[in-house]
Amino acid sequence: MSGHHVYVVECADGTLYTGYTTDVERRVAEHDAGEGAKYTRGRTPVTLRHVESFDSKSAAMSREHAVKSLTRAEKERLIGDG
Repeated sequence: MSGHHVYVVECADGTLYTGYTTDVERRVAEHDAGEGAKYTRGRTPVTLRHVESFDSKSAAMSREHAVKSLTRAEKERLIGDG
């Protein structure tokens, strides 16, 4: 499995958060424990909705930026809700 991942989690309030990690399971657990990104604290629990894997950190970071730039509707289509 490639070592760099872009993921989308759905927070308890229905908002979507996009991030980068090298370990998806660990990162989702950190979000749930309130140790993840400042944005997700207080919005737990989170549900993993989408993961994309890349061979390089630079490719993953570029994709993370692209996903973060999407509208809500575009993100919903990406994760299969739209």
